[in-house]
Amino acid sequence: MKNNLKELSFKRGDVVRVKCVDFTFDGQGLAKHLNRVIFVPSLLIGEEAEVEILYRKKDYDIGKITKIITFSPFRINPLCKCATACGGCSFQNLDYQKELEIKKNLAINTLKTVGKISFKFFSPKIIGMDDPIYYRNKMQIPFGYDKQHRLVYGLYKYKSHDIVPINECIISSKEHVSILANIKKLMLEMKIKAYDEDLEKGVLRHVLIRVGKASKEVMVVLIVNEVNFKNKKNFVNELVKLNPEITTVIYNYNLRKTNVILGEKEEVAYGNGYIYDYLLGVKFKISSKSFYQVNHDQCEKLYSLAIQKAMLTKEDDVLDLYCGIGTIGLIAAKYAKKVQGIEIVKEAIIDAKENAKINNINNINFLVGDAKDVLLKKSYDVIFLDPPRKGLDLSLIKQIMNSHPKKIVYVSCDVGTLARDLTYLTKNYNIDSIDFVDMFPRTFHVETVVLLSNRTAK
Repeated sequence: MKNNLKELSFKRGDVVRVKCVDFTFDGQGLAKHLNRVIFVPSLLIGEEAEVEILYRKKDYDIGKITKIITFSPFRINPLCKCATACGGCSFQNLDYQKELEIKKNLAINTLKTVGKISFKFFSPKIIGMDDPIYYRNKMQIPFGYDKQHRLVYGLYKYKSHDIVPINECIISSKEHVSILANIKKLMLEMKIKAYDEDLEKGVLRHVLIRVGKASKEVMVVLIVNEVNFKNKKNFVNELVKLNPEITTVIYNYNLRKTNVILGEKEEVAYGNGYIYDYLLGVKFKISSKSFYQVNHDQCEKLYSLAIQKAMLTKEDDVLDLYCGIGTIGLIAAKYAKKVQGIEIVKEAIIDAKENAKINNINNINFLVGDAKDVLLKKSYDVIFLDPPRKGLDLSLIKQIMNSHPKKIVYVSCDVGTLARDLTYLTKNYNIDSIDFVDMFPRTFHVETVVLLSNRTAK
């Protein structure tokens, strides 16, 4: 009873002294006070701080730092001016080498606890970025109004839909800066209103910008709430004049009350409606809805690692599941006998087929369909898996195992679902290696590449 009374002895708005003892899965500092767990953004392990309680939930509290009492030796001054307000990054204030160490350890602990994986016979490495800034080639930026009803754009505050105004994002391509500034300038001049979520009125909801790192081509997608509005055509004409580096502009129509950013219907307003980029010598066509890794340089490291692990030969039949626009499969094709790609998004497969044609790659075929429904008509020597965050469907895992591939290379963006899936796959497969690639520096995300080999394969 005493403990319960103690737990109730502080409330929202109170300031308490805590010590950070760990990180959460999404990179927030984890502290405790009177048996209550408190999540504190930007608080580093070992630091003591005074923390204001912002929100009280059933099982935890969320707080913000008001004063740091004991500083971590790994704390640095963040390059980003909005690091403590914006919800985009977790580790702007942490030494990068320490960030890599923490990410690797968090991932290993998840694989051990959830997947019951032993690391007795191999030692994972994590591949970091040479210069972990200005790397994102894709950003989706909301436009709206602040409390004084001034037009703003930026990124959402942590766990909210409040826009934190940001002129320059330190992890986003530099091309974004002037494009966004000029969009705001033209909106004010032409009296084009931003969308108001509460009133469900206004025109511009989001701006999506994609940049080809190697090609230098730039796509701007204007997500709007109205099909026809004043100055619609002139807006694009003036934007391209101000930013001649833009190669294509698309209007995407999202007229629904939804948190989903992109609508289904689009109209090309300038250029051809797509851009090109290059990965490991292969040319890729990228449309507004294409899945394409946001970090070009680390993506090359990721795919090189995956293909290196597969040790492909000219005798190998390869299956690329969740193939998207064909990135892994097209890169792997020159090392293999033939490749089959499967992807549920029809538009991605259209791009994938064109990418094969553009690169004159003839030993690859692409098929539209859900992986678990399309599989598996034949046996493959090597299967590449690169699923979304939810991981693999159990029925798909059973089909994969029943087809007895010699090797599986599993590329995962969520170590939790990977660990779960490995508990099934390791019934018939050995884990030969696990390594990590830091695709998203300064955030809590990490990519994992696992090589599995069939215990019964000759």
